Amino acid sequence: MLRKWIGALTILALAALLIPTTPLFAPKEVKKEPQSSSFTAKREHTLKIAAVQSDLKATAMLCASECSKDFQKLMHASMGSKAAASQQIQHMMHEHMHMSYISWISGKRSVDRGVLPKTDKNQIEAYVKDAKAQVSKGAKYESDAVTAKDGSRYMVLGVPDAKHVGIGVVGVIKQDILKSVEQHQMRNLRLIPYPAEGNYKIESVKPNSTIDTAVRSGEDNGNASHYHIRDVVVHFTKPLTPNELERVKRDINAESMKQVGDTFIFRSRNIETDQLVQYFKQTWNTEYTEPHYLYMTNESTSIVPNDALYSEYQWNLPSIETEKGWNISKGNEEVIIAVLDTGVQSNHPDLKGKITKGINIVDETAEPDDDVGHGTHVSGIIGATVNNSEGVAGLSWYNKIMPIKVLDSSGAGSTYSVAQGIIWAVDHGAKVINMSLGNYAQADFLHDAIKYAYEHDVVMIAASGNDNTDRPGYPAAYPEVFAVAATDSNKEKASFSNYGNYIDVAAPGDSIASTYPGSQYAALSGTSMASPHVAALAGLIRSVNPELSNEEVMELMRTSASDLGAKGKDDYFGYGEIDIVRALQAASKFGGALQTYPDQVKRRLERIASQPVK
Repeated sequence: MLRKWIGALTILALAALLIPTTPLFAPKEVKKEPQSSSFTAKREHTLKIAAVQSDLKATAMLCASECSKDFQKLMHASMGSKAAASQQIQHMMHEHMHMSYISWISGKRSVDRGVLPKTDKNQIEAYVKDAKAQVSKGAKYESDAVTAKDGSRYMVLGVPDAKHVGIGVVGVIKQDILKSVEQHQMRNLRLIPYPAEGNYKIESVKPNSTIDTAVRSGEDNGNASHYHIRDVVVHFTKPLTPNELERVKRDINAESMKQVGDTFIFRSRNIETDQLVQYFKQTWNTEYTEPHYLYMTNESTSIVPNDALYSEYQWNLPSIETEKGWNISKGNEEVIIAVLDTGVQSNHPDLKGKITKGINIVDETAEPDDDVGHGTHVSGIIGATVNNSEGVAGLSWYNKIMPIKVLDSSGAGSTYSVAQGIIWAVDHGAKVINMSLGNYAQADFLHDAIKYAYEHDVVMIAASGNDNTDRPGYPAAYPEVFAVAATDSNKEKASFSNYGNYIDVAAPGDSIASTYPGSQYAALSGTSMASPHVAALAGLIRSVNPELSNEEVMELMRTSASDLGAKGKDDYFGYGEIDIVRALQAASKFGGALQTYPDQVKRRLERIASQPVK
């Protein structure tokens, strides 16, 4: 017994000696040159194209399935009354702008609303006629897609009343969402050069440099960063006087200047970034001077919700034991999850009541509305209303979502907007921040904002990226941030997912069904979709045990993860795929900092051992 105590005390003494001399966060070292996983660039491109096609197919199915559910609700609500049917159709078409035409049929009676789009050879009219004939016989109808003269894609859907022959609804559904999803995913999975040089007055460069590199294909994105060509970010050693600031503006022919704390972003009318960096380093005392980088998008007994699309399309939630986890915590509206993204459709039927006050950093005179789709999709994964017989279910029933628009209509945003968004979220009460965005360049300005959030006990979650590379992406690779890779429905690494020794955990990210602008639903793939699963888990953990620190929340998510791949922590899955029920069980029984202390010490020892000997 005495020997056991001596052994235990020896370990504690060693740990105590290590802790003062070891920083809380050791750098997430990259041991080798960044590379792609075993398959070739051509194979990777093929797999990414397959992922896009899978997302398009799933989105088309989601669209048809959700519309079918809505038509069934229409039949139930109308109760055979033309007046009631007319009122319900008007309301439905107002809520769902993609429903171009609806016809309610009851025997020889009908109510028609909307306009049939014009097509070659009157294809839509022919499909509608066929649909009405089939519905009258009690059969369901779904036409092929057809492109109308206005350039939009449409399909015709017929849904009969299951109990009464001769009653049904026929609708013409605009499917422009598929074009939007395709464009979105071609960028999100880096299948095309993105963002387009010139659109942002930007330059593509090798990470952490201003050395020009050409981005001719989506593959090239995996080894490139992007910045504004006439911007520079400067953190002065000491505050400048008003006269000194005026001198700077004159010297660089400043077009604009923004300030966040002690950091300034200058834009010159005619001087490019590399010259600006040299000017400030040579003329002024600065802590750092760097380009203004651009960040881009990267989706017990069980409680089975009744959401219309859940059982058929949301493989992801049962896969990580969400249904069992809901017996422990469904969230708490006091624990706010900030989503730094493209904004949100706040009046989406599946997000009503779930959104708290946010901000549009891109345009502070406007609401944080989503003009891309990415932010609405991410928000739905976290908090789409559960058990409302509508659409999809989010992971959290009650946590509020704080939309912070830091990315513009192209899906890209600057270091300034992301850093400002983080600071705003912290100052306005966010306990968790999700960042489904990234770049391959470190930025001290952004890191300062991240340190600010960490010091204020906020849990930060970020997507690792979609280039199938182990080059660290930021903000995910910052030590204060919890980095997330993506898995598919077979619990394997998603083909596009970035990897590396900075990955903390993995989460579902392949064809994830969620909310989408226009009160619609879409399936998207990417580590952008994996990250909000983890952010929602962090929100649930802080709901069930509000006393936990941010570091304790992160440690619980690591230690409760389900190990995948090589035994123990690995580059592809980190500590494994998140397990909702195990994480919440651990959080509800958590006994304080000493409980995770041994694991924290072990990780610090591993980091020390992995560092090269000087």
